[in-house]
Amino acid sequence: MSGKNKHLSISVIIPNYNGRHLLENNLPYLVSALNRSGCLYEIIIPDDASTDDSVPFLQKNYPDIICIPGTHNGGFSKNINRGIARASMKLVMLLNSDIIPDEDYFEHVLPYFNHQDTFGVMGTIMQANSNHIAEACKFPSASVFKINSFKDVPFDSANRDIYTLYLSGANALVERKKLIALGSFNELFSPFYQEDLDLSLRAWECGWKCYYEDQAVCHHLVSATIKKHSTRKYIKIISTRNKLQLHYLHLDGFRLYAWAGILVASLTIRWALGHFFYYKATGLFIKNFKQIKKYKRDFRQTAKEQFQFIPFTAIKKSIMQQLHNKPVNNG
Repeated sequence: MSGKNKHLSISVIIPNYNGRHLLENNLPYLVSALNRSGCLYEIIIPDDASTDDSVPFLQKNYPDIICIPGTHNGGFSKNINRGIARASMKLVMLLNSDIIPDEDYFEHVLPYFNHQDTFGVMGTIMQANSNHIAEACKFPSASVFKINSFKDVPFDSANRDIYTLYLSGANALVERKKLIALGSFNELFSPFYQEDLDLSLRAWECGWKCYYEDQAVCHHLVSATIKKHSTRKYIKIISTRNKLQLHYLHLDGFRLYAWAGILVASLTIRWALGHFFYYKATGLFIKNFKQIKKYKRDFRQTAKEQFQFIPFTAIKKSIMQQLHNKPVNNG
């Protein structure tokens, strides 16, 4: 698959699990947007051991697409990392199977890669067939200890660059070399949740920037794959475990110790409230603690040796200052 702008190239990676109907509906829109971009491109679909006919459908109808069948279900991080390992283009588009980009999507995001320190850029996600904004710029809250506390704000990016705390894994265009340098997604977050926030924070920590472009619009078709195939209790356990991992990985000094103290205190409160899932999540966090601690140590050592290391508090301050008094696009 090729385009006229051979100096730019995109590997689109769409992780799939039982999404045959979504691929059938959405791939034509993606191909149209890619063709309009004028870039060289390839589409890679790592399949997470689907039980529907996703793989046969792709092999029959899209022989040019690189389909990577899976033998067992490993979750988002492990599955998408298989696609990243196969990518060969300069840029990597991380795209959910239930997302449809507008035809001019790439025209708005490609210019950001003229900046040497760009890690990636995301666009606005609209709820399909409505004017509701599902995802926009991730504006961090003023919370002292919470990393994953933010609100989606559709800042107007006309004639100005807009930072975002993180790039949504549902639609993010990133530089492949930087993605590989970060080690791709952290598989300790498998099977789902918080992995895109963790990846973006590691990019920020290395001195690279994540941007939001309000004019790059895509549309979300409600699919709720995770909720279809996992119990509510299991989702709460994994989500909580991953939040604990996220905070340990990215907090330092006083804030890390204070967060740990709050965690211990909250165990008593959670018991009184009957939130027994929290104990299971904490148990899983403790079980993985040696691996989590090693990951944190190894990443920071590599970052300091090869790039730089910027702590989360400085990152958050920089983002909030850059976005201070920026106009909002109210449509």
